[in-house]
Amino acid sequence: MIEKQAARRLADMPPKQRSSLIDGLKAIARDPFAAHASVKPMRVEQDLYRLRQGKWRAVYRIDRRAREVRVLAADSRGRVYR
Repeated sequence: MIEKQAARRLADMPPKQRSSLIDGLKAIARDPFAAHASVKPMRVEQDLYRLRQGKWRAVYRIDRRAREVRVLAADSRGRVYR
């Protein structure tokens, strides 16, 4: 599931980068607990991760009970963590 704010930022991205980031998120959604390239856990909270695709980032949370991935933010490297 993609939050509204993240969806708006994804829509503003260049098409090639948006497609690449969405493909990465789809791979994560298929198997959220597998090891994925360019994914690191964030230190702020448990079950909060970031996906890196070039200069773009997506921050997402894994809901372990529902086995769901919720995309919270997507933006350029300098802006996504604000």
